[in-house]
Amino acid sequence: MRIEACTADMLDDWVALRLALWPEGGAQDHRDEAAGMLESENDTAFIARDDDGLAIGLAEAALRHDYVNGCDSSPVGFLEGIYVQPENRKRGVARALCRAVEAWAAGHGCAEFASDAGLLNTGSQQMHEALGFEETERVVYYRKLLQPG
Repeated sequence: MRIEACTADMLDDWVALRLALWPEGGAQDHRDEAAGMLESENDTAFIARDDDGLAIGLAEAALRHDYVNGCDSSPVGFLEGIYVQPENRKRGVARALCRAVEAWAAGHGCAEFASDAGLLNTGSQQMHEALGFEETERVVYYRKLLQPG
């Protein structure tokens, strides 16, 4: 297995993995977002490839300069998304992807690395804990619509 920083030449593999992680988006939307990330110093992505060169995993991260729940510093490296094809899970792929993102974040002056998971997504929560993340808080957001005027 090898980990590679995403480039424009990898857009097809990148988009395919994004679609597997976030199926609600269209391919062109994912392509546009990925291409935009390539032009940003605050964003990065890494692809994991198996020994045959097939893309088997993806991690995307950003430098967050605003408040990040549970963190004390800024900027914070934030794992925006991580995906490993089901048949390649529990083989160290996510761990290798996170190491690459952690090194990127540390190289950009970050002292903390953060992420989030849905309250009901226990699989993601277990993966985060296995990767060394510690839970800092649980949040439920609310809103109330106001009448104009």
